[in-house]
Amino acid sequence: MSTAAGHAEESGSDRPIRVLLADDHHLVRTGFRVILEIEDDIEVVGEAADGHRAVSMTRALRPDVVLMDVEMPDVDGLEATRRIRAEQDQAGPAVLILTTFDRDDYLFAALRAGASGFLLKNGTPEALIEAIRVVARGDGLLAPEITRRVIATFARPGGPSTGGTDPQAALRDLTPREREVLVLVAGGASNAEIATALHLGEATVKSHVSRVLAKLELRDRVQAVVFAYEQGVVRPGG
Repeated sequence: MSTAAGHAEESGSDRPIRVLLADDHHLVRTGFRVILEIEDDIEVVGEAADGHRAVSMTRALRPDVVLMDVEMPDVDGLEATRRIRAEQDQAGPAVLILTTFDRDDYLFAALRAGASGFLLKNGTPEALIEAIRVVARGDGLLAPEITRRVIATFARPGGPSTGGTDPQAALRDLTPREREVLVLVAGGASNAEIATALHLGEATVKSHVSRVLAKLELRDRVQAVVFAYEQGVVRPGG
């Protein structure tokens, strides 16, 4: 599976990516700020020490990306992510979950809450910087091995939906070609791989992916993978 891919175009703006840091450890926030502000295209606009503050500061500052810890006092990162995504439309800030806890239940809960990516704190500064750039342009980011593990463990047909209010009706609205694209996305194929499999141009594939996400009311390809397994479009091991 491609590490990151999605439906949004880069804006072409010279404005730096505005990042809000949410972590209950001051030294961690300081370290992230030092790493990120070296980059010309990233600006740290605020710091929150708990989930409640993360939600209120997101509302006030309108960052492009919220870098969110999971375990924080008052309101944890998962609940904060749910509140942020509930308040914002599809163009709202992307939430990138960053934690020391390599736990599948955290990961899947984060995806259900509307997070666009999930990274462990033992990664490299370069990986963190690239992850912020990826989710800022509207793409989803999830390591392929994590995707496979979580889907096989948690995604069950007929479960609570990652999408609109009537996911089965939305699925019926897909054209046969769009459904083919959804299946390939769920299997981890990149746009280039889908183009090869379906004998299409990559621009055409990108348009199909965009329409699939719009019809299913999904933010990015990460959510599309979860949706496809939840709704039985594809099955673990299938």
